[in-house]
Amino acid sequence: MTKTQTQEDLQQIWEGFHWLFFVDVQALIICLRRFENQLEAGNLDEAEVELRTATDLMLASGAAMKLAGSFSRKEYEQKIRPNMEPPNVESENFSGLMSWDHALLIKTFKKLTPAFRQLPVELQAQHGQFVEAYLTLSHSHRAVCSQFGGEETGSLRCNKISAVSRLENFEKGRLKMLDPNHRLDHSDGGCSHFSN
Repeated sequence: MTKTQTQEDLQQIWEGFHWLFFVDVQALIICLRRFENQLEAGNLDEAEVELRTATDLMLASGAAMKLAGSFSRKEYEQKIRPNMEPPNVESENFSGLMSWDHALLIKTFKKLTPAFRQLPVELQAQHGQFVEAYLTLSHSHRAVCSQFGGEETGSLRCNKISAVSRLENFEKGRLKMLDPNHRLDHSDGGCSHFSN
């Protein structure tokens, strides 16, 4: 960030890339629902296209998350975080977890868990890329959180444990939904090596 960026510039970066993130999430929900429909109809080629698109959207979400945090911790603490606390918002535990987009995405993940468990072999390679894309998103979120002090402090929603620890717990839970057969090898940090 240059010294000439104002409070308005910082807010625009933070909010703009979060809005982009949520547009990606909405599109991801649509793709995953279309994936489910194509899979149920036995249209594996079309199901693969939807899963590939969902993978791209997951990666785009991770990029948006990274870009949302493209300024210093001091600027975040002084100019961004206060805007997410009362009286600037109604809730004392403001979080993206409160959005309907997030709730629907997690519901969609849960609904698809049986399908991911019994995935046809033709879709397993693309599924592996999809799960790796989720991990890229998760790691991007944690990196931004860590950059802004999330290893030492809690989030606005939960200040009893570090925000980074909370995100790590979320990742474990979501991997159980997205990779129910535990095909992902976590020995190298969890970003590669699917077994067939």
